[in-house]
Amino acid sequence: MSPFHFHRLFKATTGVTPGQYAAGRRGERVRAALAGSRSVTDALYEAGYQSSGRFYAEAQGALGMAPARYRAGGAKLAIEFAVAECSLGWALVAATTRGLCAVTLGDDAAALIADLTRRFPRAVVRPAPPGFARKVARVIRLIATPARGIELPLDIQGSAFQVRVWQALQRIPAGETRSYTELARMAGAPRAARAVASACGANPLAVVIPCHRARRASGELAGYRWGIERKKELLRRESGGRGLKK
Repeated sequence: MSPFHFHRLFKATTGVTPGQYAAGRRGERVRAALAGSRSVTDALYEAGYQSSGRFYAEAQGALGMAPARYRAGGAKLAIEFAVAECSLGWALVAATTRGLCAVTLGDDAAALIADLTRRFPRAVVRPAPPGFARKVARVIRLIATPARGIELPLDIQGSAFQVRVWQALQRIPAGETRSYTELARMAGAPRAARAVASACGANPLAVVIPCHRARRASGELAGYRWGIERKKELLRRESGGRGLKK
């Protein structure tokens, strides 16, 4: 097939261009290489980068932090967090100096903290100072009334496709849902419904990025990282109990 036709089919099937896919694969290889290489230089060439300049140009998006810091397991990265009771159980809110990096929900506060520390085992993960309570309060209010939205800086990293899906989720009006197929079209990849579902499952910011507004094409509510009952309740709150719009 022609390069143009291949490019079009590849993007329709995977949700990303061949170049974006290649960059994502290089990112996966470099993350694995950084964990076992003696130096960042060794890792970048093992991963397939042809020059250090290209590697450092892509590193922040691929790793979410400087390469040396990633290789050290997030060493010295400061993540502040707080856990508070909310109307859906417990909520953990975490942030770096750049913005919110995690909002997770669950029934066990200790399990939420353990999950956060597993992400970067050598980062400085510490309880937030008293002033952080204002951010937490805004997130708790959002959980109680998810239709209101929230305006806080975010610090999240994902593939180009994941980011497009998360942006599409934020465009769904409160009280409405979209199928994975519809979200795939909104993200510019109409054949990538399965990849859209995976991107929803990888969302690190519950309610802030409203992946609870995604559903199956049949109208059935699909699984939710933080529990299907929480998903149903969030949608009920957004709709004011009137039933959902599709």
